[in-house]
Amino acid sequence: MVIYVRRGYGRVLAEEYAALKVKRAALVEDKMEAHSQGDLRENFGFKAAKDAIRAVDRKLDELDRFSRRNTFIEVDPAAWLTKPTDFLQLGHVARIEKEDAGTKRKHRFTFLVATYGETATDPESGIECLPHNSPLAAVLLGLTVGKPAQVNLPAGPAVLTVLSIHNPTQAELDRLLTAIKPPETEGGE
Repeated sequence: MVIYVRRGYGRVLAEEYAALKVKRAALVEDKMEAHSQGDLRENFGFKAAKDAIRAVDRKLDELDRFSRRNTFIEVDPAAWLTKPTDFLQLGHVARIEKEDAGTKRKHRFTFLVATYGETATDPESGIECLPHNSPLAAVLLGLTVGKPAQVNLPAGPAVLTVLSIHNPTQAELDRLLTAIKPPETEGGE
């Protein structure tokens, strides 16, 4: 799997991993302190430290698996401000018309084709982030303005037409792109 991320994501993952290692070292010290206090069968501090160490170990394992299973391509959103707009690419803002094949209902959307994990909506401009790896983005990327394309989406067959493509403004990017953070894991610490 390839995940497109913004610059600095590798640094954020490394910082998260280092912070977890520091936290684990402190928990091991707490566990050793609790161990020195005697009877381990009734020692709540010992059991709590042991459980906390297990939780940190799970999160470290999940981050390690996430890093090993994925390939990361860092993109710079600043480059999105000046991309050519001949066809829809990652980083473009596009107005899309979707016509459902069965009902012939038409819907219009405005999307910023964004990187993995971006899900924000800008209430000021009405632009929503559309992750590049979503089924809709997969069929939209590469389309040109005004050429209808018949596609099969998870919701059913539809005709998609790109009405316009433009580069986002810096203000739109600031409102839409969230701070870079490590992936959510099941351990949830």
